[in-house]
Amino acid sequence: MMGGAMESFMELGNAVLAQQSFSQMMGTKLTRLTLSEAVLELPLREDMKQQHGFAHGGVLSYMADNALTFAGGIAMKGAPVVTSEFKINYVRPAVGTRLIARARPVHVGRRQAVCQCDVFAVDSERETLVAVAQGTISAMGGREE
Repeated sequence: MMGGAMESFMELGNAVLAQQSFSQMMGTKLTRLTLSEAVLELPLREDMKQQHGFAHGGVLSYMADNALTFAGGIAMKGAPVVTSEFKINYVRPAVGTRLIARARPVHVGRRQAVCQCDVFAVDSERETLVAVAQGTISAMGGREE
């Protein structure tokens, strides 16, 4: 039963990712989606780098935002969600061949989830932490507040 739930989480997550034209353009892949973790991976191309040769902050921010939202949405039982806010700290330049964003829910309520995300740059299979983010993910729909 638990294996089936995890498979359906991945099916749902991949269906959502397929609807995100920006994510498709970027080449993002969902590699894990459970109640406790969402993992997104992205090949780091030259056109995603800034003038100093490492990943542009906007690319890291995108990865964190999307991973936070996947983690919050699944934690809220697959409800349609949006990011209502998030903060990111860039801790070192992102140099490598791909990026990995790992997000997890920290607190889940009926209408929102607070999630945290670590973003890593991978070079020669060695992961280096490059950014840390936290955000609030809110359920869509319902009454206006």
